[in-house]
Amino acid sequence: MILTLAELAEFLTSQGMPCEVDGAASVTVSSVATLEDAGEGQLSFLANPKYESQLSTTRASAVLVKPEVRVSRGLNALRTANPYAAVTAAIVRLHGHREHPQWGISDRAFIARGAVIGSGANVGPGAHVDDDVQIGDDATIYPGAYIARGCRIGRSVTLFPNVVIYENCVLGDRVTIHAGTVIGEDGLGYAPVNDKWVKIPQIGNVVIHDDVEIGANCTIDRATLGSSVIGRGTKFSNLIAIGHGTKIGDDCLFVAQVGVAGSVSVGRHVTMAGQAGIVGHITIGDNATVGAKAGVTNTVEPGTTVLGQPAVPINDCKRQVAVVQRLPELKNEVRRLRRDLDRLMKQRENDE
Repeated sequence: MILTLAELAEFLTSQGMPCEVDGAASVTVSSVATLEDAGEGQLSFLANPKYESQLSTTRASAVLVKPEVRVSRGLNALRTANPYAAVTAAIVRLHGHREHPQWGISDRAFIARGAVIGSGANVGPGAHVDDDVQIGDDATIYPGAYIARGCRIGRSVTLFPNVVIYENCVLGDRVTIHAGTVIGEDGLGYAPVNDKWVKIPQIGNVVIHDDVEIGANCTIDRATLGSSVIGRGTKFSNLIAIGHGTKIGDDCLFVAQVGVAGSVSVGRHVTMAGQAGIVGHITIGDNATVGAKAGVTNTVEPGTTVLGQPAVPINDCKRQVAVVQRLPELKNEVRRLRRDLDRLMKQRENDE
């Protein structure tokens, strides 16, 4: 799609992001690129001040910036309070994002007789929909996806290739699950009996609320009893593992390779950075942040940022790191002090 800056500003304003053109309103853009890579006919944006110097070198036809940001002479600007949100809307408008193939209900998909498929749904070849499954309107099920008996799938859900949904799991509306992810597999539940591990039946399920997006190759264990829960609007990157019975709040953000053990309670708007690990049966409070590679072994209070192994409040971790970095220096200092002490002790013995 090709839009003039005036048309794009009008569109963004209509989406709740008031926007004004600073420059030639008739200039057209057809795609979005980074400040470094953009060329003629492309739109770029500045959300992070550390890249502001690139405004003087970019070849973009226009940039989305905050109202107070200065731009080079001759560079057209679209001024809006939140350029990051605005460029997201602009990408969808200009590029159309991802358009799903239109199979309808493929004659090469397996649909059990007892399954109910909503209107406008799109089920690809090789998909398998078991008995007593309900799929909402406008859902898209890619080839190789498997939906087991008794599942409930909401409206406008997208399941990419080879997603597996075990029995009796529930997905809300507008849920997106990327390729290779497994929802509702058995959790790690075993009882020690006579030095053997005896499997505890996992008879719960997984409930994923509206507007959740889950990346590729993630796993969410079903609960032993009750439900493992992913709250509304939460977003997962790839390779994330959630243990059985864990409950994740609304609008959380988990980066790749996060691992959360079973029976954890995670509050609202919690951020977990890459490779963070959470021990079972603890609580992570609302608006907490868990730093990269943190090993969380105790409850985290709301609004706290933790880091380290074991994880502690970030300022404490920084002090620990500062001390560790000085260990070679401190070791040498201790050696010097010991030498001085030995010398003084010998001197005292000689004097006596």
